[in-house]
Amino acid sequence: MNIKGIVFDLDGTLADSVIDIAESMNLVLKEQNLAVHKIDAYKQFAGNGIRKLVERALPEELKTGDTFTKNMNRMLEVYGENCINKTKLFPGVADLLDQLQEKGIKIAVFSNKVDDLTQKVVKVLLSNWDLAFVSGVSSTVGRKPNPQGALLAAEKMGFSPKEIIFVGDSGVDMETAKNAGMTGIGVLWGFRSAEELKANGAKAIISEATDLINHL
Repeated sequence: MNIKGIVFDLDGTLADSVIDIAESMNLVLKEQNLAVHKIDAYKQFAGNGIRKLVERALPEELKTGDTFTKNMNRMLEVYGENCINKTKLFPGVADLLDQLQEKGIKIAVFSNKVDDLTQKVVKVLLSNWDLAFVSGVSSTVGRKPNPQGALLAAEKMGFSPKEIIFVGDSGVDMETAKNAGMTGIGVLWGFRSAEELKANGAKAIISEATDLINHL
């Protein structure tokens, strides 16, 4: 592959964030005496943005209307305060990013996390690396699988989508890669399965972060 740039998903790909996500949403549920969920359940709840996560975590009767909006706003508040408590880079990610920078491969991040929280997490976890572009979901950047953020990353890097790999842990990420005209590579250390990645068009699947170097 003649790859010049890589766009990474954040949660489940670079950042092991599931504990902070789960504990924040469970706190919102506990405040209302609602049943909480196990940490592993949040690996399925996450990946499609905070609105979808809150919807999946709430009981059926609270998934719409003003009550839903209050719960979503409360989750944004709680998670905003706790999004970097226990979140850390996955094993091997730091070494991978070091190797990519040494090879002159440009790096970007596009997340379905809201943009201000994406920027907060990236500032804490990824300040050691030169990132060409970082974006979450905002009023101007749509939620994946909308490829808008990926295409903005390509524009910022100065490369065509065909020269870029999109790396993520979910089917949504692989759809985003396809929609952007990029090569989608799935990772197995994140939140979703190999079956989901394959079903949504992953061109390759890796089990360790530094395996990505072999695809360059």
